[in-house]
Amino acid sequence: MSKAILRVVAGLVVVIMLAFWGLFLSPRPPLTTDPETLAGDGSLINYCALPQLDGSGKLAVDIAKGNTPGCSYRHFPLPVLAACTEPLIGGADDIRGLWQAVEGGHPDHVERIEQCGGRVVVTSSGIIHDSGPNSTLGENTNDTQGSVLFKIGDTPYCPRTSARMIWNQGVLEFHAFGWGPVVVRRYLDGEQLVWEYADGTVTRMNRICSLPPDQKYPKRRGF
Repeated sequence: MSKAILRVVAGLVVVIMLAFWGLFLSPRPPLTTDPETLAGDGSLINYCALPQLDGSGKLAVDIAKGNTPGCSYRHFPLPVLAACTEPLIGGADDIRGLWQAVEGGHPDHVERIEQCGGRVVVTSSGIIHDSGPNSTLGENTNDTQGSVLFKIGDTPYCPRTSARMIWNQGVLEFHAFGWGPVVVRRYLDGEQLVWEYADGTVTRMNRICSLPPDQKYPKRRGF
């Protein structure tokens, strides 16, 4: 094998090792979600009674970032932006509420979307993705993926994630790392919310008012 090929192979090995370290072994992001939000029961809320964004309460920047505790929350938490009443920024559609898949690639999916100002929080399947102005931890989401892929001893490891949610002509686009390609798109189509995922699946969701009982505890994958 020539020296040039060996250098290419060695370079690829280094890149793979750095990527593996970054995804699984780098320090976990600090947990900045309000402990009372995580302790509360988000399954008891009527999600068809949305708060008025009339500017009478807190701004998005006044509230700590919500992110995933460990590899997953233990039960469906309270809304992160419950006290925020900042009107939505220009160009943002109002997609707030609780949504349940009715067609497409992820039939069991249920998600809660919160918005105020330029901030969006998506809570589903054990994870909390929060992007936009906040008081603690930058504007990109900074958390984990919600599924344990392996353990070292008793310590579970799950991949880290980071994205920036940006409105583009009525479509909420998730840019990997804040500057990378669009990996997720969400947008309204009539009364439905459409979720396009990086694996090529397209899931259509209808609005619901209460969390289905089987969604209170996340469906864990892996260990």
